Amino acid sequence: MKRIGIVCYPTFGGSGIVATELGKALSEKDYFIHFISYEKPVRLGSLKQNFSFHEVKIPSYPLFHYPPYELALTAKIVEVVKKNKLDLLHVHYAIPHAYAAVNAKKILKSIGISIPIVTTLHGTDITLVGKSPYILSAVNYAINESDSITAVSNYLKKETLKNFDIKKEISVIPNFVDFNFHKLKDWAPKKLNKKKIITHISNFRPVKKCLDVIHIFRKVSKEIDCFLFMVGDGPDLEKCKDLANKYKLSEKVNFVGKSKKISDILSKTDVFLLPSEKESFGLVALEAMMFSSPVITTTGSGVSDLIHHNKNGFCSPLGDTDRMSKDCIKLLTDDNLYTSFSRSAYESAKEFSVEKILPQYEKIYLSF
Repeated sequence: MKRIGIVCYPTFGGSGIVATELGKALSEKDYFIHFISYEKPVRLGSLKQNFSFHEVKIPSYPLFHYPPYELALTAKIVEVVKKNKLDLLHVHYAIPHAYAAVNAKKILKSIGISIPIVTTLHGTDITLVGKSPYILSAVNYAINESDSITAVSNYLKKETLKNFDIKKEISVIPNFVDFNFHKLKDWAPKKLNKKKIITHISNFRPVKKCLDVIHIFRKVSKEIDCFLFMVGDGPDLEKCKDLANKYKLSEKVNFVGKSKKISDILSKTDVFLLPSEKESFGLVALEAMMFSSPVITTTGSGVSDLIHHNKNGFCSPLGDTDRMSKDCIKLLTDDNLYTSFSRSAYESAKEFSVEKILPQYEKIYLSF
């Protein structure tokens, strides 16, 4: 049995979800998974066997204005590897996780323990934070000192090679979904709700263009009886609420906040909106497609691996809320078009099922 340490964020973000789902899938095979994070990952609850969770305790001293998380994480990785005789570390995000893992590896080497590191790049560590001149050299170091590097989309691989001095090959292994977990075995026609349901899920950062969601919904709601779910939390949440109030949409918009019932919402969703400035992959779009919901999004970036214009969704230039609203209305008023897009969304999502993606990670693990 291979013993694998997975280092990830425990939150609702895509990287944490994928890391947890990967660990769950591996635990059902001949692997024992050791999750290492500062909190128990939110999707770990349904994991029943072959796993353990190791909490990173962050010391608090009056001397430090910022808690030294990387040091605490490095020490915890060393401890877990030694105590549990791990065979491999799989870290999600270059910073701080790969950086801490690489330093832990050097500490372990000094006491005669060797352990390979697989680093998966998810997006923000490359496209936003990682490019900062204050930490760019550290990100270069963390990636290049990893034994294997993966990225979740072709777009992210290109961005990494463009912005960093990477000396190693980057394998593209996309994110995935588990149809069996949600008991989604075969496609069945998805009937449009009488009151149409539109959904957006994100961390409400400016890059997600959440305000555009409200603008699009306002235009759609003038033509169609519809309702909007806004799921998640973040810096632009209050601005979205203010805009909804300004447009007198409060009774038609439900700001759900962080939710563990994403599946329930997506199973009812007619159309999913993701008008982001950029997406390294777009896991929430893939999850919506798994539930046969067409996606309206922007052109370019990693979501292009998922959404094929005029087939399983519509892609528009960034900020073109007029076009996005028209496309949304078109889908919600044409039953035949909607059925075609809905089926195509489901079939496209099938190409990213865990059964197809997991062996790609296993091939890397078994190479060490």
